[in-house]
Amino acid sequence: MSERFALERTPQRRDAALMIVLVLLIGLGLSALFSASYNWAEQLYGDPFRLIRRQAIWVLLGSFVAFLAYTVPLKVIRSVVPAMVVGALGLMALTFVPGLGEEYLGGRRWILLFGSSFQPSEFVKVVLVVYLAHMLDRKRDTLDDTMNSVLPPLIVVAVFGSLIYLQNDFSTSVFVVLVSLLMLFVARVRLRFFFGLGVVATPLAVILLLTREHRVLRILAFIDPNLDRFGSGYQVLAAQRALEQGGLWGRGIGQGLQKYGSLPEPHSDFVFAVLGEELGYLGVVVVLGLFIAFAVKGYGLAFAATSTFRSLLAFGLTSVIVLQALLNMAVVCGLVPATGIPLPFFSHGGSAILMTLVMCGLLLNVAREEFAARSEDVTDG
Repeated sequence: MSERFALERTPQRRDAALMIVLVLLIGLGLSALFSASYNWAEQLYGDPFRLIRRQAIWVLLGSFVAFLAYTVPLKVIRSVVPAMVVGALGLMALTFVPGLGEEYLGGRRWILLFGSSFQPSEFVKVVLVVYLAHMLDRKRDTLDDTMNSVLPPLIVVAVFGSLIYLQNDFSTSVFVVLVSLLMLFVARVRLRFFFGLGVVATPLAVILLLTREHRVLRILAFIDPNLDRFGSGYQVLAAQRALEQGGLWGRGIGQGLQKYGSLPEPHSDFVFAVLGEELGYLGVVVVLGLFIAFAVKGYGLAFAATSTFRSLLAFGLTSVIVLQALLNMAVVCGLVPATGIPLPFFSHGGSAILMTLVMCGLLLNVAREEFAARSEDVTDG
């Protein structure tokens, strides 16, 4: 009886709850994006439905790819990890090729093909999580040997981080490195390794941070947005104003005012500000609650998994989505400097929503295989 009760509490039995959370996030994200984007899309393209239509297409495509990620056995995915890494490196290199790489706002982060753009760094997030889970599982008994077990995967992380940095995307570069280090920490790499790495990397990170004027201006705008109210502090002040005007109940869906020019590109990094103005603090709490529920399910699966690979994979996937969400919300609330990190499920961007859904498919795959593994254990017992 106790074995049967334990089996019923495995991740597979909780897939329905995770699916409900995902459906709510996708639905609420599309609704918020439409409200935030229709005026901007009408002014720029003469079609208020242009951005939401494109996002919906990416959601459909992402759902299909997520289903594939859910059904393909994890051992098959592990067998193609080297190809995934090489493919990600190739895509990153293409962003620097004239005619293929697309530059926008000073960054070369996109590949332009057949009129559509793709951001390879979003794919890198998935690849690094799968790669590290695979390698750290293989090296789990020799992680004390830093030179042979920890340094090689760290070099791979550093290469991807450097390529993203060269695309003029400092925030994403730091983000993928931090998530990778979190996975190393959860894999129980010794603390002295992190201490030594911190001594070397911290001064380098500070130097890189201060080498571009716009990064310094973002920090100054975070310290005091009023120092440059119509420059670097403008978007921060507009976001905070939107949240304040939303009050408890909000102005109502579609009734926000800041998206009409006061908040630059409200459909992108600051869509959360539009949501806060229109749905109020209660709406903000609902969205935050959904991400917390996602985190509970994802991390619960990670720390209950009976396989090191499945545990690290679930942890990494959950961390990428949850930490991005928290970071984006913190920027909008003025708690951290502006980063350019999108809000998963909400911000406009085909590459981001596609890879987010792929990560969700892989997370559900972990739950499915974990249930199968526990079922076999109970049967054998």
